[in-house]
This record gives sequence, structure tokens and C-alpha cells, in this order.
Amino acid sequence: MDVIDPIITIAEKLHAMCKEVKANKERCKRLDQRVAALVHVVKIVKVHGLGPDPESVKKSLHDLKRTLMSAQHVVKNFLSTGCLKRIWKAFKLSEEFESLNMELNDAAQVLSLALQIDQRQRLENIFQEVRCMKEDAEDREVDDLDLEKLLESLEEMKESVDAVHDIAKSTSEDVKDIKASLESLRKSSIQQKDIREIEPDKLSYSIPMIPIVKSTTSELFKGEYNKFTVAIKRFTCQSSPDEIRRIFTKEVETMRRFESPNVLRMFGICVEDERGPSPNYLIVMEFCEKGSLRQVLDGQSRLPWDRRARMSLDAAQGIYRLHQSEAKFKVHGCVSSSKFLVDAGYRVKLGGFELAKTETSLKNNKDKKGSSIIYCSPQQIENVNHPYDKNCEIYSFGIVLWEIATRQIPFKGCKSREIDQKVCKERSMEPLPADCPRNLKDVINACRAYEPFYRPSAGALVDKLRDVVQELDND
Repeated sequence: MDVIDPIITIAEKLHAMCKEVKANKERCKRLDQRVAALVHVVKIVKVHGLGPDPESVKKSLHDLKRTLMSAQHVVKNFLSTGCLKRIWKAFKLSEEFESLNMELNDAAQVLSLALQIDQRQRLENIFQEVRCMKEDAEDREVDDLDLEKLLESLEEMKESVDAVHDIAKSTSEDVKDIKASLESLRKSSIQQKDIREIEPDKLSYSIPMIPIVKSTTSELFKGEYNKFTVAIKRFTCQSSPDEIRRIFTKEVETMRRFESPNVLRMFGICVEDERGPSPNYLIVMEFCEKGSLRQVLDGQSRLPWDRRARMSLDAAQGIYRLHQSEAKFKVHGCVSSSKFLVDAGYRVKLGGFELAKTETSLKNNKDKKGSSIIYCSPQQIENVNHPYDKNCEIYSFGIVLWEIATRQIPFKGCKSREIDQKVCKERSMEPLPADCPRNLKDVINACRAYEPFYRPSAGALVDKLRDVVQELDND
């Protein structure tokens, strides 16, 4: 129970900060309201005890403390008075409210165990998922309009001393990233609209029609929709129209459920020649200019540690969104650096192509491993029948983090037997660069821990990486 007073103290500081922010005011206000509701519960727990499941409530209190500390770091960025810097940070960090709100929702669900029925209902009403999503969308729209106004005023007025100072400190590549991300902000309206049925004449493919990526069931093209560059996925599997429609519908519903800034977004669906003998089923998605994460790591782009930390956080937020789905047992099942995509501003997004698996379905399909052996957890390597779960996925993600830190291929040149020897028998890890920031190194090693117990949850991982980003931003 020693954690309760620190939670209340942190919440009070967060409340004061939310009143002073210069950007993302609506989302900060909403965050403050939800924290206040949880603090009310914490005070009840302090008086009446931990309820019928004390261990779960106690763990949730520690998680809540960590989340509130993380929220302080995020909100602190919006107190900046430097105009350009404030706008830049507001854009880069605003979408982290999504993961913060999900973590607060997780805490609310567990802490409600310690409440009476009437109190529990009141808390559930505050954190009701559909309502929260609607509130968050409205807050985002108001905050984005506010940012647009700041951008317009910045363009109209002469550069302030602060702006000149910030620009002088930036490298030319940093400035390009800012421009690319601000352009994404202006285009955000298309991404925030509901998934819709798109008329075929509203789409255009790349000319010549050469697919970017091909698989056994689909082809991916670069195209255009409403003057925006998009990725168009066309299903090509040799099946009956009914079977193609079933696969198509399943993927659409899957991607719809995982709408997030760090999960590849879908704009709509399109069926060409639906009444003909060979209809084309298309999914229209956002286009990530830089390709896969693996392609970026193999390329010549400049990746200082602060950028690598930010990319790691983006990727972790995609995993967290998946793990905290409404089903509470969704997993990707095939995490690797090629499954993440990178947009023009180096924002990393989890590819939506494999998001239809559950732990149960993977347990019932033991003959097929979700990932290449280089991404398999020690438990999977040792026992082919080991059930695939979130702990396995965190290990796989730890390998991806290692790739971001080193830009190398994991276990390059090693055969399966050698990987087994290193990972399972010797319990060793491939080394990280000597200049890798200590906190980042600790996070990567924790994800690659031999024992699943020592691997962080996706929520804890996001918080730890957010702290790493904050520390590097302050250097």
C-alpha cells in the first residue's frame, strides 16, 4: 500500500501541468479527468482495502504509478514556449495520448475489482470504450485545428528568436523530417475518416502496374486516392469468389479493430467488376514511403540514437495496441523487422497483414511456427509444442529492437543448430553497440530474457521506451 500516496502526489503534479499546457489542451484536459477518476478509486482503496483480488489490484497500482510518471513526461513537452519546437513536439507526441489512455483503461478495469457495485459502474461509464474513442476523436480534432492555427501564424509572422535558434540547431535532415511530418498533419483528415466503400473510378494504380510486394494470396501496388498516395492490396489467390470475399472481409474487419497511429491504417475497400466473372477485391491503405523497417536499417539513412529510440517506441506502441485489443488475447504471430513499415517522417507502423491471429488459433496450429527461428523465443526453440503467447511475441520484438540498435541481421550466417546453442544452451545474447544508451540497452535485454517472467509487458515496454526518448531529447 506504500504506492498509494506517491500515486496521489504524482496525479496532483500532473493536474497542475495539464492546466498550463500550450498545445494539445483538449487531450491534456481529458487525460486529467480520467486520472482524477482513477485517483478517486485509489483513495477508496486506501480506506477500504484491496478487495477480493488483492494481488491483481496491487500490481495494477504499481502499473498506474508508472503510467502516471510516463504521462508527466508527455505533458511536460507541451509546456514549452519555443514556437517551432512546441509545434514539432506537439505533433510528434500527441498520438502517445492513445497508449496512455489505453493504459489508464487497463488500470480502471483491474482497480474496479476493489469497488462496490455502484462505484464500479460509475468508473466503467467513464472508461467505456466506445465513449472514450468518440471523446478522443473529438479532442484530437480540436487540438489539430489549434496546431494548424499555430502553423499558419508561424508562416505569417517573422521568425522569432526561439524559432531561429531551433532551426539553427537542426540538421538539414531534421528539418526535412519536420516538413514531412507537418505535411502528414495536414493530410490527417483522410486518415481519420471511417473506412468506406470506394468507387473503382476514384482509384488509380501506379503505371506501369508493377506490384511493390507479392505474396501467395495478394499483390501490393502504389496508387492514388483523392490525390493522396496510397498502397492498394489486391487479392490474387486462386479461389472461388466466395472464398476470396471471406478472406477479404476478415482482413478488413481485423484492420478496422486495430485503428492506431502505429498500426498501418486502412482508408477503404473497393471491388472492381463485382458482377463479372473475375472481380478484383482491393484494400486501400496508407503508403509508407520508406518501405519496411528492414529496408530502412539496410539503407544509408542517418539514424542517430534519438531517432532509433523514437522508432523503437513507435513500434512498441503498435504491439501494445494489438495486445490490448478488446479480445485481450490478440497477437501478431509473425513479428519481424519486415512486418513494420516506415513513413516519410520515420514513424514506424505495424503492418496489418498478419493481424488476424489469436493465441488460441496459434496453439491449435502447432505445426506452423509464427516466425523464423531467429525471432523464436527460447521456449519455442526448445519445444515445438510450446504455446505461442504474448511473452513469445515480446521476445520476437526484442530481436527487432536489437536490429534497430545495431542495423544488423540477427544471427547472420548461423544455422538453426547454432542458434539453438547460443539462445538455449548458452543463454547468451548477441551484443549491442558500445555507444547504445544504457536505458535502451536494458530494455532490449529485458525483452530478450531467457525466462518469460523477466520480459516486460507491452504496456511496461512502451513506458520504458518513452522514458528513453525523453532522456535523449533532453540531452
